[in-house]
Amino acid sequence: MAEERQFNAPPGERGERSERRGPGGPRGRFQRRRFCAFCVEKIEKIDYKDVSMLRRFISDQGQIDSRRRSGTCARHQRRLTLAVKRARILALLPYTAEHVRQRGN
Repeated sequence: MAEERQFNAPPGERGERSERRGPGGPRGRFQRRRFCAFCVEKIEKIDYKDVSMLRRFISDQGQIDSRRRSGTCARHQRRLTLAVKRARILALLPYTAEHVRQRGN
């Protein structure tokens, strides 16, 4: 019976921390808001042939960075994703990282 009460108890009585975390996480740290690099530079068309620019938005594993990580707005993130996929199809960008292709994992 005591175990059943434990699940129905409020958060403070379950042994969990009930403190709220603010926008900066557990210790009040927060990052500066990132602005969309394309909006700042007023770039409307993202060119799939501009590989050096596209590499800035790809992780070392070859994945497209999320909006939260890269700071792009929703409109430019959609266009960026399309440009990266087109560049991959034309073999301008790799689908995976080099070490993943060599090891096969």
